[in-house]
Amino acid sequence: MTFSVSSSLDQAGWDGYANRVAFSSLYHLYGWRHVVEQTFAHRTHYLAALDDSSAVVGILPMAQLRSRLFGNMLVSLPFFNYGGICADREEVRQALLDAAIDLAIERQVDFIEIRQDDEEQAWQQGLAHKSAKVAMRRELPSSADELWKQLGSKLRNQVQRPRKEGMTAAIGGEELLDGFYHVFASNMRDLGTPVYSKAFFRNILRQFPGSTWVCSVYSGKRPVASGLLAGFRDRIEIPWASSLREFNRLSPNMLLYWRALEFACERGFRQFDFGRSTPHEGTYRFKEQWGAKPYPLNWYYWLPNGREMPQVNPRNPKYRTAIAVWQRLPVSVTRLIGPGIVKYIP
Repeated sequence: MTFSVSSSLDQAGWDGYANRVAFSSLYHLYGWRHVVEQTFAHRTHYLAALDDSSAVVGILPMAQLRSRLFGNMLVSLPFFNYGGICADREEVRQALLDAAIDLAIERQVDFIEIRQDDEEQAWQQGLAHKSAKVAMRRELPSSADELWKQLGSKLRNQVQRPRKEGMTAAIGGEELLDGFYHVFASNMRDLGTPVYSKAFFRNILRQFPGSTWVCSVYSGKRPVASGLLAGFRDRIEIPWASSLREFNRLSPNMLLYWRALEFACERGFRQFDFGRSTPHEGTYRFKEQWGAKPYPLNWYYWLPNGREMPQVNPRNPKYRTAIAVWQRLPVSVTRLIGPGIVKYIP
């Protein structure tokens, strides 16, 4: 059987495949194309493999990021933990990779980054590889009461502490966005990381109104911890979560994560994805205490002409000075200039 690769498949055909196959992820849905284009104005390339009968047998979503500082790249999928090639069989995956390489050569990119979370397969042979990060996930019982019993007494006490201080938790939609963004922008400044625009999160909530939520913890009427939740099939993910440092001694983040886990059980999700971490560092240990287990994130790179693998991350020594300067800026300034920088950091 032969396969053709098309860049013109419509949303209905694309999502029909993504929703049909068991091995797709949330970020294989077509709506993320709209989020990336509307928020960042990046050019996207959504490649679909078709068999002899024109049935969809594989998809590869990609966005092209082009900047003088970070380079010209094709990424599947930038800004998110997952993406990559989603296909029925090995020869289809190879056909999509070959088509992506042809596109990369045509677009004169510096590299392709493919974010997979599956085991190494034949089509990945010959590609450069990184697996420094893991996804932290825990399986969920059928009820929040059962989950509460599974947590140790120390963890339960940490959840109760902010409650004793009068803190409350709420879950909603776009009406909670302003509070989420205030906490998120403040935390990103403290970390020395450019912040996404509020429009990024607004676009996500509007594109996926039935499967994305904001979870926030309040001290009085003030949001002090907040996260964004996104669900797909039996898994729910919290890709962005933050708390205000001045309240850390009261552990509002513990109430935040408990409420998110409780909500996941209430909605019937069977797995909670705490997001990406570096093994054995602070966020890894925080997630591990909730019973999360590490799952390798395999990111693969096509590099033309023997180029070295890119190091677009905060650990790159050449960014240390910029991070230190960023941490001293007023939050209002980082909210103004951050989105113009972070749009090029995949």
